[in-house]
Amino acid sequence: MRIALVGNPNCGKTALFNLLTGSRQKVANYAGVTVERKEGSYVSPSGRRVEVLDLPGAYSLEATSPDEVITREICLGTRAEIAPPDLIICVADATNLRLHLRFALELRALGRPMLLALNQMDAAQRRGIRIDSARLERELGMPVVPTVAVRRTGAAALVAALDGPLPLSPPPAPAELHVEARRLLHDAVEMPASMSLLEERLDRVLLHPVAGLLILAGMLLLMFQAVFAWAAPLMDTIEWSVNALGAWVRAVMPPGALTSLLGDGIIAGAGSVLVFLPQILILFLFILVLEESGYLPRAAFLLDRLMRGAGLSGRAFIPLLSSFACAVPGIMATRSIENPRERMATIMVAPLMTCSARLPIYALLIAAFVPQRTVWRMFNLQGLVLFMLYAAGIVSALLVAFVLKRFGGKAAAAHLLMELPAYRMPRLRNLVLGLWERARIFIKRVGGNILALTIVLWFLASYPVPPVGATLPAIDYSFAGQIGHWLQPIFAPLGFSWEIVVALIPGMAAREVAVGALATVYAVGGGSGESALATAIAAQWSLATAFALLAWYVFAPQCIATLAMIRRETNSWRIVGWATGYLFALAYAAAFATYQLTRWLT
Repeated sequence: MRIALVGNPNCGKTALFNLLTGSRQKVANYAGVTVERKEGSYVSPSGRRVEVLDLPGAYSLEATSPDEVITREICLGTRAEIAPPDLIICVADATNLRLHLRFALELRALGRPMLLALNQMDAAQRRGIRIDSARLERELGMPVVPTVAVRRTGAAALVAALDGPLPLSPPPAPAELHVEARRLLHDAVEMPASMSLLEERLDRVLLHPVAGLLILAGMLLLMFQAVFAWAAPLMDTIEWSVNALGAWVRAVMPPGALTSLLGDGIIAGAGSVLVFLPQILILFLFILVLEESGYLPRAAFLLDRLMRGAGLSGRAFIPLLSSFACAVPGIMATRSIENPRERMATIMVAPLMTCSARLPIYALLIAAFVPQRTVWRMFNLQGLVLFMLYAAGIVSALLVAFVLKRFGGKAAAAHLLMELPAYRMPRLRNLVLGLWERARIFIKRVGGNILALTIVLWFLASYPVPPVGATLPAIDYSFAGQIGHWLQPIFAPLGFSWEIVVALIPGMAAREVAVGALATVYAVGGGSGESALATAIAAQWSLATAFALLAWYVFAPQCIATLAMIRRETNSWRIVGWATGYLFALAYAAAFATYQLTRWLT
C-alpha cells in the first residue's frame, strides 16, 4: 500500500514520517525541480508492506510555490513519475484545527480515500482542548486517528488503522470550506476560554507594531550579551584543555616535524576553533527556545511590513533566520516562497545573514580589540559590538533586497499567509536534542574539513625550511608566506597583512577555518590557544586592520557549500557569479572604508 502524508507546514508531518519509517528512508529530487522527494517504508504487524511518501508542506491545493505544486500534482495523481497514492493521510495539528481543518476539507474534495491524523494530541490535552473524534469522523466521512509524533508509540493507532481495510472515498465537500470548517469546530472542538484569552493578551503586546519590535530587539540584544557573558567559563575550560594537551605533546615527543604537526598544526589550529563551541550553543539555545515557544512565526508576522518595504515579505523571515545557522538550509527554505522574484532576492541576500561560522572570527577579534567593560550600567561592550555586527548583516540584506526590487522588475503583491502556532513551554528534551545536533555538526566540521585544512595549512606554513643564513622568520620562506606576500598588495589598501591573506583563502571553504589558519600561522612561532592568538594579533595588528577584517566578514563571499546550494536551487551559474561578485565587491568596499575611516579617526 502506498500512502502520502499531507499537511500544513509545522503540523508534525515529517516527525510522523520519521516515526513510521525510521532509517528506511531515501531522499532524492522530483524530476525537473529542486523540491526534495522523501520516501520510506515499514512492515505492518500483519506483514503488509507500506510505502510512505512525505509530501512538502502546503497551505492549499491552489498552488503558489514549487512545494505546493508537487503536493497538488501527487494528490491529484497527475505527476508522471509517481504512482498515485492509495490513501491520503492529512496530518493536522490538534492544537490549531482552525487552520488545518480547512485544508483537510479541501483534500476531501478530491474524492480519494483519506484519513485524518490528529497530531500533537498530547499538547492539545495539556492545554485543555477537547476534540470529539467520533463526531468529527462522522461529519467528515473518514477515519480520524490521534497521533503523537514525538513519542515512540505515538503512531500505534495509525499503524493499526492502516493494517485494516482501505477507507472508502469520503463524501463531497461543501462549496464554502471556511463556513464548513467553522461549523465543525463549533460542533466537535471545545477550546478553553482562559487559554484563548491569555494568547490574545500576549499577542496584543508581542505583535504590537511598536512595542513588539522593541521586545524583539531587546531579546536579540540579550541573546548577544549572553553569548559573551555565559560562555566565558566554558571557553576558558576548553582553552586550558587545548593548551595542556599541546604542552603535553611537546613534552613527551622529541622535537621534529611530527611534534610540530600535532602541537602547532592540529591542536593549535583545530583547538582554536573548538573553543568557540559554547558561544555557538548559547546562540542556538536562544533560537531553539524562541522556535519551541511559538514566537518565531509571530516575529515573521511582525517584520512583514518592514521587509515588504525592501521587496521581501514576512515569508522570507524564516529562510533568513535559518541562515543565521548556515546559509545552506536558509536557501533551501526559500522553496516555500511562491513569488519567483522574492524567492530569488531571498536567495541572493541569505549569505549576508551572520551564520554561525562567522561567530569564531567575530569573537576572536572582539576579544582582542574591544575592552570588556560595562556601558550604560547594564550592557557588556563586547556584546554590543557583536549585536551591531549582526545588525549590520540584517540591514545590508534589506538594502540589497531594496536595490534588487528597484532594478529587478515589478513583482506581483504576495500576501503573507502563515500559521501562528499556540504558545507553549519549550520541552527540555527538544532543546537538548537540538543543541546536541548543532554540537555534533560543529564538532564534525572541526574533525573533518577544518582538521584537513589545518594540516594543509601547517604544511604550507612549515615548508620549505629557511635557507642557510636566512634572516627573516621561518614562515616568510614557506609556501604560505610566499602566497601571502604575492597576494598582499591586492589587500594592502584594506590594511590586511600577508598572514590575514593566508587565512582568507581557506576561509572560502568554511569561514571558521580562518581562525584555525591564523592559529596555525602564528603557532609556527610557538603559542597556542585562543588567548595566545588574541594576544598575538592585538600586538601586531592595528585597530583599523581589526575593524576592517570585521567589516570584510560581514559581507565576505559565502563558502563553497553555499555557492553549490545557490547553483542547485537556481540552476544557473550566472546567478552564482552575480552573488559571488557583488559580495566580493561589498566586502572589499566595506573593509576599505572601515580601514581608512578608522585610521583617520584614531
